[in-house]
Amino acid sequence: MGFSEEDRRMSFRQRVALKPLAVLGSLVALTVLASGFVRSSVRIVGRGTVKAVGVGVFWNSNCTNPVSFIDWGMVEPGSMNNATVYVRNEGNVAASISLATENWNPSNASDYLTLSWNYDGRQLNPREVVQTALILSVSSSVHGIESFSFDIIISSSG
Repeated sequence: MGFSEEDRRMSFRQRVALKPLAVLGSLVALTVLASGFVRSSVRIVGRGTVKAVGVGVFWNSNCTNPVSFIDWGMVEPGSMNNATVYVRNEGNVAASISLATENWNPSNASDYLTLSWNYDGRQLNPREVVQTALILSVSSSVHGIESFSFDIIISSSG
């Protein structure tokens, strides 16, 4: 049983016509997969307002560019994000400095986000400057938070 020349041409035309549809179908499938991937990726936008008590907090070691807030930008679950700042003892006696946070918005953000630093705890002499990294750690199980803000309090005691 042979195919006529017309049957072979039709099959060829049909195959040529179906080829773009197959490619289009593949592109649609890739788009759906890519869209699903993007939707499953969680990114959170955040900002921390810096409040200094008895100290100055600066972006540069010359202490000429004060820090009023830290824009953490987009953070992802399981990430650690750093901001380097310079802290100067503004008092007239040696003092230790401490780090605290408050006013988390939303209030449950502190369940998933933690702020720490690499300050070694030693006392700073008057006008002494120390470089430190503020480290925002984001839990890998964070959910239900699209943006956040909080206050960062750096203070001296001594």
